[in-house]
Amino acid sequence: MEKDNPLGFVTYAVEALNKNGRSAGLSNQVQVPLAETLPPPHNFFAQVTGQGVVLTGTGEPITSRPMLRYVYRIYRRPEGSPQQILVGQVPDSGEATFTFTDPSIEWEKTYEYHANIATVIARPSQPEAQVEGEDTPDVRVFTHDIYPPAVPSGLQAVFSGPGQLPFIDLIWAPVTDLDFAGYNVYRHEPGSPPEKINTEPLKTPTYRDAAVSSGKTYSYSVSSVDSRANESVRSEEASERVP
Repeated sequence: MEKDNPLGFVTYAVEALNKNGRSAGLSNQVQVPLAETLPPPHNFFAQVTGQGVVLTGTGEPITSRPMLRYVYRIYRRPEGSPQQILVGQVPDSGEATFTFTDPSIEWEKTYEYHANIATVIARPSQPEAQVEGEDTPDVRVFTHDIYPPAVPSGLQAVFSGPGQLPFIDLIWAPVTDLDFAGYNVYRHEPGSPPEKINTEPLKTPTYRDAAVSSGKTYSYSVSSVDSRANESVRSEEASERVP
């Protein structure tokens, strides 16, 4: 029936009869699309990254038809919860595989994901109708955060001092990671290793170093840390000499 009319619909209603065969009439009517549902993607896989959970899968070859399109749908639910949410949709592009990144996770949580392929019927002057195929088996992931935030960039060091105590001001571009917690500043003189000079993570992308001496050159670098103490590598250095 679907092959003959893939854009068609069938209508269902329920009629209840009493013991005498009498009816109170039909129930409300429900239209069900005749479009074919597709099997679930295979090789469905989830990987935790610093940007979120990356979901990949492979679908069967899909033959396009007028007014029919197909969408990969990815669902997520916290472990132990009956509530699932649709976290993303990837339109079929004719490629064998799809990839979707779920950035809306919370760290240190366990989630279960599954995917399916939805058939979307788009008839002229009619509302879209959608029917989902079977789900993949659940894929379970634990979002353990071992990923540092972005490396600060654009570090500049500027000396100030005439008529006042000397100091070197540092400024750099802000880091915008969601779990960002602060910055660390490192300093060294020629021939010596970098040492952290702040006691607590800095909340803003600026620092004033007043512990400088005349005639010396100082080199600085900056790192960022997140709320779980993951620290990025240090930025490129910026150097300044105190006259």
